[in-house]
Amino acid sequence: MRCFSVLKELFIKGLVYKIESKDYYLFNEGNNSIRCSLRGKFQKDYNLKKDKLYEVDIVVVGDVVEYELNEDGTGVIEKILPRKNYISRKAPRIKGFGTRGERLEQKIASNVDNLVVVASCKNPKFNSRSIDRFIVAAESSHVNPFIIINKIDLDPEKTYEPFSAMYKEMGYSVFETSIKENIGFDDLKKNLEGKINLFWGQSGVGKSSILNKLFPDLQLKIGEISDFSSKGKHTTVTSLLIKIDENTIVIDTPGIREIDPYGIKEEDLGHYFKDFGPYINDCKFSTCTHHHEPGCAIIKEVENGNVNRERYISYLNILESIEDDMNF
Repeated sequence: MRCFSVLKELFIKGLVYKIESKDYYLFNEGNNSIRCSLRGKFQKDYNLKKDKLYEVDIVVVGDVVEYELNEDGTGVIEKILPRKNYISRKAPRIKGFGTRGERLEQKIASNVDNLVVVASCKNPKFNSRSIDRFIVAAESSHVNPFIIINKIDLDPEKTYEPFSAMYKEMGYSVFETSIKENIGFDDLKKNLEGKINLFWGQSGVGKSSILNKLFPDLQLKIGEISDFSSKGKHTTVTSLLIKIDENTIVIDTPGIREIDPYGIKEEDLGHYFKDFGPYINDCKFSTCTHHHEPGCAIIKEVENGNVNRERYISYLNILESIEDDMNF
C-alpha cells in the first residue's frame, strides 16, 4: 500500500495522448502509460448542463491533467489544468444535442504550438478553400499554421506553385513534399523540433505517410484512396499524440471531408485573413463583414487586384457558414 501512496505523490500530473470511448490514456511524468477513467463529478456536471452545452468533449488529447492512482495501476482524472489554447471545429450534428438549431463545438487537441495543414496536389485534388478554413481555425486559436503541399510528383505542370507563392507572400511557411521523390522533408523536420505539432487535413492527403517519412519508427497505418470518390479512407480513428523525443510531439488526426471553424463572429472573420490586414481598418464601419457594406476597403482592394479574388471567395464561403452560429 505504501508504494501506491508514494506513486500518488510522484505522478500526480499526466498528459493525455489517446482517448478510446471512456478510457483516457496518459503519459505520466516518467513517460509511462496510464489508463484512466473520468471522475464522476465531470459526468454529473456534463449531464446537468446537457441542454446548455455548446461542446461535445470534456477531456481532449493534449490536455494536462491531475489524476489519482488506483491500486491496480489505473487512474482517475480529478482535474483538467488550464489550456493555453485548443483547436476545434463545428461538430457533426448529434441527435439529442443542440435542439435549438446551433452546431456544437468539437475540440480536436489542446496546448498546440503548430497546426500543420496538409493538402495534396492530386488524389485528392488540391483544395485551397479547405486550406483557408484550416488557417482560420489556427489563427482564431492563436496557433501557428504551417502548410504542406504533398504529392508534388503528381503535378508535373506545377499548378500548385501560384498558391504556394500566395501563402508564402502572406508570411506562412509552405513545404512542398513528395514521398516518392524524397523532397521537402529536411526543412519540414527542422521546423517541427521542440514543438507540439498537430497534423490536420482532408482524408487521403498523406498525413500519416508524411509522419512515417519524417519519423520512420512510427509505422503509422496508411489509408487507401477510393477511386470512386477520390476521398481517403482515413485510418486514424481518433487523435493520437506521439512523443518523438523529450521536446518534440506530433498529433496525428483523422482525415476529414470538411471543416467549419467554430465560434467566430461575422465581423471578426476578416481578422483571420492575413492578406486583409493592410486594408481592414480602412472600412467605413468597424463591424464591416466585407460582404455588402458601403465603404468596404476589402471589396475595393479585391477590385483593385491587391487582395486575391480566390481568397476573397473563400472568405465569403466561410462567412456564409457562420450565419447558423448562435453561441455568442
